[in-house]
Amino acid sequence: MESKADTNAVTHVTSKTWDAEVLKSDTPVFVDFWAEWCGPCRMVGPAVEQIGRSMSGKLKVAKVNVDENQEIAMKYGIRSIPSLILFKGGQEIGRTIGAAPKETYLKFIESSLAKS
Repeated sequence: MESKADTNAVTHVTSKTWDAEVLKSDTPVFVDFWAEWCGPCRMVGPAVEQIGRSMSGKLKVAKVNVDENQEIAMKYGIRSIPSLILFKGGQEIGRTIGAAPKETYLKFIESSLAKS
C-alpha cells in the first residue's frame, strides 16, 4: 500500500497525461516502465519512490504501467521491464534496463544529466 508521501513522490502517467507530464516537463523526468505481474518491477518500486522524494524539485519521477499504456511502451521500444528512461526537454537522454539498487539509478541519472 502506498503512503501519501509516495503518491506525491511518483506521478502515475497514462497515454492521456504522457505529453503534459513527461514531454513538456520543465524538469527532467525519470520514467519507470513496469507491470503488476513483474517481480523485479516490484523490487524497483521502493527505490524509484525514494529517488522521487530525495530529488523532489530537481527531477520528476513517473511510472508507466506497460499493460495499460501499450502505445507508449511500443513507441519507446520497451521490450523488457523494468526499463527506466530519463527524459529532458521531451527527449530521451538515457535508458537503463533491469532491477538495480537505488544508488545505481542515482549514478545513472547524474551521469545522464551531466552528458545532456
